[in-house]
Amino acid sequence: MNSLIDKYNIPGPRYTSYPTVPFWDDASFTSDLWQQSVLRTFNETNDSEGISIYIHLPFCEQLCTFCACHKRITKQHSVETPYLETVLKEWDLYVKLFGRTPKIKELHLGGGTPTFFSPENLRILLEGIFAKAEIAEHPEFSFEGHPNNTTREHLQTLYDLGFRRASFGVQDYDLQVQKAINRIQPFENVKKVTEMAREIGYKGVSHDLVFGLPFHTWEKMEYTIRKTLELKPDRLAFYSYAHVPWIKGVGQRGFDENDLPSGEEKRKLYTNGKKLLEELGYIEVGMDHFALEHDDLYQSMVSGDIHRNFMGYSSSKTQLMIGLGMSAISDSWYAFAQNNKSVEEYQKIVEEGIIPVVKGHVLNQEDLIIRKHILNLMCRLETSWDLQTAFPEIENALEALKEMETDGLVEIADNTIKITEKGRAFTRNVAMTFDLRMMRNKPETRIFSMTI
Repeated sequence: MNSLIDKYNIPGPRYTSYPTVPFWDDASFTSDLWQQSVLRTFNETNDSEGISIYIHLPFCEQLCTFCACHKRITKQHSVETPYLETVLKEWDLYVKLFGRTPKIKELHLGGGTPTFFSPENLRILLEGIFAKAEIAEHPEFSFEGHPNNTTREHLQTLYDLGFRRASFGVQDYDLQVQKAINRIQPFENVKKVTEMAREIGYKGVSHDLVFGLPFHTWEKMEYTIRKTLELKPDRLAFYSYAHVPWIKGVGQRGFDENDLPSGEEKRKLYTNGKKLLEELGYIEVGMDHFALEHDDLYQSMVSGDIHRNFMGYSSSKTQLMIGLGMSAISDSWYAFAQNNKSVEEYQKIVEEGIIPVVKGHVLNQEDLIIRKHILNLMCRLETSWDLQTAFPEIENALEALKEMETDGLVEIADNTIKITEKGRAFTRNVAMTFDLRMMRNKPETRIFSMTI
């Protein structure tokens, strides 16, 4: 396995989209094209499946030095109301574009720290969203909570508004690691919010763990996993730490590069962690995720309905996902768009009555074909093709995959590729062989985290 790690540990995307953001054709993208694409998808799918909404709530009271998200660090909670007022105005712009009532199937609050906002302000935000929409049957509403500041009132308020899934960022329980990433978070805090969520009635509680953090050893990772299993969350995200300081600047420089585990050590954290999780009853779903058998994510994998987008893996799928808030990314299936990354600029644009997208990509027919193949690989660990779903460089992709087949990572037969159990750890590498945008425009500088 070590030789495979040396061979395949290269920079690569996580594929929450195809094309990935660095390879968007932003030069030919316009806001008008984006709005046309949104309206097309809305009219095609709103009645049958509804839409998804992602709301980016960017504020945090302190900087966690492992984080690569778009955020604003402040202790001034006076920023809450004006920001949420802008989000509601942005939603109004989309509702006006739709021309009729949207049906919300999925809604997720991400960040930043959504629980930075008061329960009352979250209620005002969501009631404002729901006032101009109808709720689909069996909706999926979820939010990300910080264990240190998520209160019973937060949990109860969101539950009363239809939320049934809560995700808590744990990362790691070792104090040395916590100090290095500036995330001091006792196990008791996580235990308290997890138990409160279950008492209130949440059907799903998820914990996020990160491996490959500074000072990580298997002993520390094992301790974190075993502590996590005392609470038995329904779902676990088991992420590889993405070290991208060239993108995030000092935000990921709270420790020395030499404090990070090597590629070999990091893969040991994953393989040992996966083995322990499976021994304790968890099943690997897609990439980086584990779930118990009763959880919706596992059930959606069994049924073939599992989906992956900018919000990660989901047990339900809508073609239209509207991202609201600073830096939020939207997906109409035929196009992607991203909002302005500055809070002040985002607010200014919306105040002028303009949908605040500043970059994006309209998918051509080839993009749509490749997107389906990469989604199949990321969600179902296999894909197949015929004359309609082949693409120009498929022979080149197959040539690269033959070497992976020799290494035991994939099986190729009858125009079908299947990722083996051994190859699951290299799913990103397999997907990269289909990434024509990246192959044709290989970056001169490093823009992605390492795949291992």
